[in-house]
Amino acid sequence: MDETPIAGLSALRHEYDAHGLRRADLHRNPIEQFRAWFAAALAADIRDVNAMSLATATPDGKPSVRIVLLKGVDSHGFSFFTNYDSDKGRQLEANPSAALCFYWMKLERQIRISGPVERTSREDSAAYFHSRPAGSRLAAWASKQSEVIDARKVLDARFQEFAERFQDEEISLPPHWGGYRVKPEQMEFWQGRPNRLHDRFRYTLRGDGSWQIDRLAP
Repeated sequence: MDETPIAGLSALRHEYDAHGLRRADLHRNPIEQFRAWFAAALAADIRDVNAMSLATATPDGKPSVRIVLLKGVDSHGFSFFTNYDSDKGRQLEANPSAALCFYWMKLERQIRISGPVERTSREDSAAYFHSRPAGSRLAAWASKQSEVIDARKVLDARFQEFAERFQDEEISLPPHWGGYRVKPEQMEFWQGRPNRLHDRFRYTLRGDGSWQIDRLAP
């Protein structure tokens, strides 16, 4: 089979030399370490700083990954919102475990997070939903996320239908839409270093609620 090569892939390289990471730099709690790195990413004016890869899997182990937006972080975990009937929603219903990954090239940093997933409360989902622009709220009603549609006009027609429906009333939270929270059991902080000898530290949740911290080979 003929393949069209992408020229120069083997030569694409970037030397990492912006920062280092020592055990002494780390907070004992990975949530607080995340907050520190996230604050640094905000200060660096990274676009879509809260964009993260979300990996899910079917019960038989078929993986799926996409970009979603982090919308909350606290001592319980990392939250995002979506359509419960989407592919990711169905996968999380059947296999409530996920992995997240942030990559901030400007800072040469990556954060990996994995653990079980739970739905946020309807109150939390409603609070975030009503903070969104009206168009985004209408889209949550209009889009049957992940379903096959015949044409763009189908989606536009549904959007108009719900715009008329809610013209004189509050756009309510759809029953099929809300939040998920990834409750971390492992978190890894990766800092790019020269010669591909990167710094990696992994936090693993112990049974007593404390965190074990291990340096990993790059």
